[in-house]
Amino acid sequence: MAITFAAVVILWVVPISILVNRTVPEPYMDEIFHVPQAQQYCQGNFSSWNPMITTPPGLYYLSLAYVATLFPGMFFLQAASSFSEACSPAMLRFTNSILVVLCSVLVFEIITHLRPVLSDKKATFIAVITAMYPLHWFFTFLYYTDVASLTAVLAMYLACLKKKYKFSALLGALAVFIRQTNIIWMLFVLCTKVINISLGHQRDSMKDDESIEKTNQINPKNSVIMSSNLRKRKSNGNADIHKRARPRAISVSMAPKPGLFDEILAVILTSWRMKWELLLTFGPFFIVLMAFAGFVIWNGGIVLGAKEAHVVSPHFAQIMYFGLVSALAVAPLHFNIIQARDLFRSFWKNRPNSLLLCVIALIAGFLAVHFFSIAHPYLLADNRHYTFYLWRKVINADQSRKYLFVPLYVYSWFSILNLLGKTRRKVWVLVFFLANVAVLVPAPLIEFRYYTIPFFLSVLHYDINSYRSWLLIGILYIVVNAFTMMMFLYRPFHWSHELGVQRFIW
Repeated sequence: MAITFAAVVILWVVPISILVNRTVPEPYMDEIFHVPQAQQYCQGNFSSWNPMITTPPGLYYLSLAYVATLFPGMFFLQAASSFSEACSPAMLRFTNSILVVLCSVLVFEIITHLRPVLSDKKATFIAVITAMYPLHWFFTFLYYTDVASLTAVLAMYLACLKKKYKFSALLGALAVFIRQTNIIWMLFVLCTKVINISLGHQRDSMKDDESIEKTNQINPKNSVIMSSNLRKRKSNGNADIHKRARPRAISVSMAPKPGLFDEILAVILTSWRMKWELLLTFGPFFIVLMAFAGFVIWNGGIVLGAKEAHVVSPHFAQIMYFGLVSALAVAPLHFNIIQARDLFRSFWKNRPNSLLLCVIALIAGFLAVHFFSIAHPYLLADNRHYTFYLWRKVINADQSRKYLFVPLYVYSWFSILNLLGKTRRKVWVLVFFLANVAVLVPAPLIEFRYYTIPFFLSVLHYDINSYRSWLLIGILYIVVNAFTMMMFLYRPFHWSHELGVQRFIW
C-alpha cells in the first residue's frame, strides 16, 4: 500500500516540478543563498560558507548523496560532464521532489500506526490530502529546507513510535542538522515517549496492586510472597520497560479520569523512580541534546548567519497566528456546528473552571496582540510574500482590527486542543503546546513555513475519519495550491529599484 501511495504522489510531483523548472530556471528568493552553497559543496569546497545562510548544511549533504546516485547515469548519457555540472538548480530542487515522496509515505505510516483500526483505503485518502497541505506542497518545488526538515522530524517520530530509539535519535540529529529549531521537536518526541512509558508503568503498577489486594482478601498468608514477587517484577529494568508501556486501551471505568496536574505529578514521580532505565533507553537522545547545547555555546546563539535579522524576540502574537492558520487549513474539522457544540458542552460540563480558563485565554490573547506583535522589517518591505498583504490589509489595517481576531485565535486553539485531547493524554497536549511556544514565540518574522511541522504533528493525531470533511479539505487545498502556483509562475512583476523578475510566494 505504501508503494501505491508513493506512486500517487509522484503523479503530481514530477510534472509540476518540470513545469516550475522550465518557467523559473534560475534560483529565486532564498534559493539565491541555498543553491550556490550546495554547488560549492558539489565542487568539494566544504570550507566555503555564505554568512547570510541561517540554517545548518544538512540539506546540502542530502543533495550531494542524491546527485551522487544519479551522476554515473548522467555521465554515461552525457547529460553532465562533471559532478559540479550535475548540481544544477533543477537537480537540486529535485532533492525535495524525492523527499516529499518519502515524507508522504511517512505520513501514511504514522496514520496507520496511530490508528490501526483505520482501513488502508481511508488512511491513504487522509494521507494524500494531508500531503497536499499548501505550505508543504508549494515548497516541494523550490530548494528550501522545509520539506527535508519535515521529513526528518516525521521519520524521527515514526522510529520512536516503533521503539527504535537509537535510529530515532540519529534521525533527530539529522533533523537538527537541517534546521536548528528541530531540537525542540526532538525534545517533544522524547517527552511524549517518556510520558507514555511513565503513565503506562503507573497503570500497570496499579493493576498489580489491585490484584495483590484481591488475592490477600482471599488468602492473607500469601501477601508477603506476592509483594516480594511484585518487587522483583518491577526491578527487571530496561528489558521490561516497553512491556509496561502498552498503548492505552479504551475501557469503561467508574473511576474519574485523572486531571492534568495528576498526570504531571504521576509522570514526574514515575520518571524519577525509573530514571536509570529511562536514561539507558533514551541515552542517544541525551547525547544529541548535549551536543546541541555545546553548539549553541560555541556559536554564541542558535542562528548561524544573518543574526542581526533573526534576533530572538518575545513574539507571543505568533502563537496566536499559528492557531488560526492551522485551524483554517483544516477548516471543515474546526469550524462546523458539531465541533462548536462539542466545545460548548465541554466548557459547560467543566464550569466554572472552563469559564475562568476562557477569560484567562482571552486576556492573554489581547495582551499578546497589544504588547507582543512584532512587525519585522522584512515583513513590511517585501511585497513578494502573501504575509505582506495579510499584515497591511487584514491584521493591521487599522488600530482596532488586530484585536477583533483575538476571539478567533482563542477559539482556534481551544478547538485544536479539544481534538488532540480526544486521542492524547492531557499532559501530552500540554507538551505539544509548550513545544509550539518554544519554536514560534522567539521568531520575530511572521513566516507561515514555520507552522508546517506543528501543523502536521497536530493533524496526524486528529481522530476524524469523515470522508466528507477530508474531501472538503482536499478541494480547499487544490484551489489554494492552483492559485498560489499560478500566481508564482504566471503573474511576475518588477521592482523599479532592482533588476530581475519578482514573483509572489508564501
